[in-house]
Amino acid sequence: MENTTFEESIAQLETIVTQLERGDVPLEEALEAFQKGMVLSKQCQDTLTKAEKMLTKMMSEDEEVPFAGEEEA
Repeated sequence: MENTTFEESIAQLETIVTQLERGDVPLEEALEAFQKGMVLSKQCQDTLTKAEKMLTKMMSEDEEVPFAGEEEA
């Protein structure tokens, strides 16, 4: 799980939520899936928090920093 991208983690989390919402998962599997989902959720939240801090820092600096792939005008 540590080497997965944000998008992969979100996809795994969506799969887990779908499985749990169906309600046809045995209790032990549901508990394991829930636990894995909580870990994935925390990883995703941490990634978003880091991205937000980085963007806030970039935006608060005096000089303008173009995003990758953005052409200068």
